[in-house]
Amino acid sequence: MRPLNRGSFLTQSLCFAAACSAAGEVGAAADRARLLTLRDSDGRESPVSTKQEWETRRAQMRAAMERVMGELPDESRRSPLDVRVDSEEQRSGYRLRRLTYQTLPGERTPAILLLPDRLRRNTPAVLALHQTVQIGKEEPTGLGGSPGLHYGKELAERGYVVLAPDYPTLGTYQIDVYAQGWVSCSLRAIWDNMRALDLLQSIPEVADDRIGCLGHSLGGHNTLFTTAFDPRIRVAATSCGFTAFARYYGGDLRGWMGDRYMPRIRELFPTPDRMPFDFHDVLALIAPRPLFVSAPVRDANFDVVGVKEVVAAVDQVYQFLGRKEALTAVYPNAEHSWPEDSRKATYEWFDRWLRHDPARTA
Repeated sequence: MRPLNRGSFLTQSLCFAAACSAAGEVGAAADRARLLTLRDSDGRESPVSTKQEWETRRAQMRAAMERVMGELPDESRRSPLDVRVDSEEQRSGYRLRRLTYQTLPGERTPAILLLPDRLRRNTPAVLALHQTVQIGKEEPTGLGGSPGLHYGKELAERGYVVLAPDYPTLGTYQIDVYAQGWVSCSLRAIWDNMRALDLLQSIPEVADDRIGCLGHSLGGHNTLFTTAFDPRIRVAATSCGFTAFARYYGGDLRGWMGDRYMPRIRELFPTPDRMPFDFHDVLALIAPRPLFVSAPVRDANFDVVGVKEVVAAVDQVYQFLGRKEALTAVYPNAEHSWPEDSRKATYEWFDRWLRHDPARTA
């Protein structure tokens, strides 16, 4: 950051497109906190009062994200995964596999898969996304970097199947996404993560309806973006992953304009008031799925005031959808990190919502 960090999908995409054509996108100057307000193509506003109206509002928010990130590829580009295992080794309590999987024809993403020794039917799985670090996927899987960010390893020891892919340009994933026609690195990462979910669902022991996603910093907003686009993620957790754009370095969006993120911001949306979306929208798109937010009060990257503003606005959406208990936020007295007590609370959150008893896999 600055200067640091299977079947229902197609149906939802078609519904999304229909809703967009009917209602139009959210105006760039909209009050970010007014998540339960609809605006039609003529600018007329009305309160969201039904689930159908909420789906229309969701479609507007997703369309706004795609204005900045580019449009997500359609189902026709979902090539066979063609998983290739490069190596495998036994670790304490789990096996570690280095592999690549095909995300698009002829294009492969490197990842590490952790498989608990006591793997059984209907095991929950987690996508573990790394921060901005050169070793990429090796940090969350415990092979280097900060011991406080080995969350993938810690979840594998807890009995979860864990998959950690590299983010484009980090780890061993050295590609030029723009030469391949992508509008943003952020969207390419979302697509790679969606194919990673395909991979997890291809493992016979993994329960399709018990998949989570988590990450720190770059991994924190990568988690939020991916969860907003893919409903197969049932639970998510973000550490040091966001703040309202107006609170990000006083509204200086240069950190989001780089090639690792969304260059279109530099060209078309250089100030927060011109951005078509904000993190209010991203988190609202995740509702009513369970979401855990860890936002240290001394995080120099992501101002905690902006985090609290977003959480307060999105809390209204969770209340409207009848799932107020599914959104929680903690504010550790720390800098840009994921303190141990917050990580522990995150794992317990995953255990609760993914119906997992770690004692059964010990």
